Amino acid sequence: MPLQKTDKLVFVYNADSGFFNLLADMAHKIVSPETYNCQLCMLTHGHLGMREQWKAYLESIKAELEFLHRDEFLKHYGQHDAALPALFLLRNGEAELFMSEDEINHCETLEAMITQLDKRLAGLD
Repeated sequence: MPLQKTDKLVFVYNADSGFFNLLADMAHKIVSPETYNCQLCMLTHGHLGMREQWKAYLESIKAELEFLHRDEFLKHYGQHDAALPALFLLRNGEAELFMSEDEINHCETLEAMITQLDKRLAGLD
């Protein structure tokens, strides 16, 4: 079934929210990017914010989008067995895994992430 107006794509980063966590994550990405544990963030954000290519791509998606950190996702949607980072499709109040940690982690570039997400979205049609 294609994306519906009531569907939501929920992107969940493998990091916690908060100012000090943000500072620690930024430092980790700069000092030791090979050990940083959130490929979603590495691909979609530079040192100063969201990459323009990603922002433009997101504007083309015909669904509501939500971006959450690990702790925020748990607070809003409860426990889920999926490893993070991950992308969930929220449909009829149910969060189902849409793009797994493994799929995201195998994307080495932002272009690969966009291609993978396009394939997943096309599979809904």
